[in-house]
Amino acid sequence: MSDLIYKSLVELRDALAASEVSAQDAVSACLERIEATEPKLNALLSVQAEQALKQAKEMDAKGPDKSKPLWGVPVALKDVLCTKGITTTCGSKILENFVPFYDATAVEGLRKAGAIIISKANMDEFAMGSSTENSAFKTTANPWDTSKVPGGSSGGSAASVTAGQCFGTLGTDTGGSIRQPASFCGCVGLKPTYGRVSRYGCVAYGSSLDQIGPMGRSVRDVAALLQAIAGFDPKDSTSVDVPVPDYAAAIEARTDLKGLRIGLPEEYWGEGLDSEVEAACRAAVDKAAELGAEIVPVQLPNTKYAVATYYIVAMAEASSNLARFDGVRYGVRDMDAAELIDMYTSSRSKGFGDEVQRRIMLGTYVLSAGYYDAYYRKAAQVRRLMRQDFLDAFEQCDVIAGPASPVTAWGIGEISDDPLKMYLMDIFTISLNLAGLPGMSLPVGLGADSSMPVGLQLLGPQFSEAELLSTAGVLEAALPPLPEPAGI
Repeated sequence: MSDLIYKSLVELRDALAASEVSAQDAVSACLERIEATEPKLNALLSVQAEQALKQAKEMDAKGPDKSKPLWGVPVALKDVLCTKGITTTCGSKILENFVPFYDATAVEGLRKAGAIIISKANMDEFAMGSSTENSAFKTTANPWDTSKVPGGSSGGSAASVTAGQCFGTLGTDTGGSIRQPASFCGCVGLKPTYGRVSRYGCVAYGSSLDQIGPMGRSVRDVAALLQAIAGFDPKDSTSVDVPVPDYAAAIEARTDLKGLRIGLPEEYWGEGLDSEVEAACRAAVDKAAELGAEIVPVQLPNTKYAVATYYIVAMAEASSNLARFDGVRYGVRDMDAAELIDMYTSSRSKGFGDEVQRRIMLGTYVLSAGYYDAYYRKAAQVRRLMRQDFLDAFEQCDVIAGPASPVTAWGIGEISDDPLKMYLMDIFTISLNLAGLPGMSLPVGLGADSSMPVGLQLLGPQFSEAELLSTAGVLEAALPPLPEPAGI
């Protein structure tokens, strides 16, 4: 096995730029790793071996390009992002044979930076799930313990980058789908501010909540990926035209946490939080205090409404977004249906999985005449209050810290038949999506009982990604690194 896979993205990038290794070496190392680990992990839905090797060979022939900061770096993409000429399934049977004719803007950003797309990662169908057990094709395992889930819905992305199958990856975060799997798998995952990264070419689940973000094995890796995909895009009406900072420079500029106020919301540190998760996260907060940070208590009083609010808003938007997959314009068509209406219902019944159908029905219900005011309008009002909670809290602190998940990774199949219990596992992540703010998960150790990774979640005001990354960079350097995953 090549030692290359143990390098971080930034280390590999620098070695490629210095011609110490070739792009073909980097791609071959990842393909070898995929061959060795994929039978246990099931993290990928497709591997572009031939295309990636061909691209690497062409790049090597021309030599390193200093204008491309990710030149020759192999990356994986969550299969919800459109990729020109590469199947994009969203983890669903209904898009099993869908091959886009264009790249998502974020994918285009990686290609322009010189990255090589080596694979598409498994995911919960249409990003609906917290464990990657809802994929229509396979269940991904956690690299630390293959009997446990990797989190979701970006579980394939998190497992792949943690296992060394690629050097960086993109996921999407609608209710915590980057931060929670990053916590479960022990990698770094960042959900940017809504509007910071274009959603053009990302198959929509909840349009007012979805955000594309980077996942990697270090804070600097994530910063390098974010640099390549952030920025205004006229093709996305929700993209925001604000300057993109130099994230790597922000990380290098900070050496301690003096002057930083870290808020601890009491709602994130109480009932329902596993003791081993609390212990690991509190130890990280104590380390932050040693490094000069001031720890202050803050309140997010409407957190108790987060799960109900999120699932009304998300399901309503999902029912609308997924209406286009009807067997006519997109998706698999049932060719045996005799009538038009039968073709619609049969195609959607066969193409969508149980969880997607459940969310479409609930979403349709809350938007229906007579119930809109009682559910969707009320949820929209509560959402506004939750955003105000964050704005009030950030008048008292610069960054908020709390666990990314109340528990470490659970066993495959352990709670998959209890959707309500599954929804409650998102309680610490979904408020941020409702508020449209940035957040990230940083691995801070292993649980004392489970020996599984624990992630500390750092939350910030809008467009504070540089502050979050620099804070996480200081903490990362001060905390003991995680060992290599024990399950593969």
